[in-house]
Amino acid sequence: MAGPFKVYLLWHVHHQAVEGAKVRHFEEPDDFWADEEAGDDVKLLGTYSSGEAARARIGRARELPGFRDEPMCFYVEECVVDEDQWAEGYVTD
Repeated sequence: MAGPFKVYLLWHVHHQAVEGAKVRHFEEPDDFWADEEAGDDVKLLGTYSSGEAARARIGRARELPGFRDEPMCFYVEECVVDEDQWAEGYVTD
């Protein structure tokens, strides 16, 4: 029996500058954070069949306007297909 089928989601975050504060970017390859309420813009660039394909897309995206301004703010997320990611309910304030 084959193992789980995986895909790789490629995200980019444009971090919004907060007046009087330094813009904080990703510091490590597996670092990911975003504050959309503060204006951070999170984009899904694509879904890829391998981590290598996602990283190749990063190389191409870093040449494009906007993405080249935050070249370290890409994140590759490995996901297993047909696996629940949010298994519990939620409440709102």
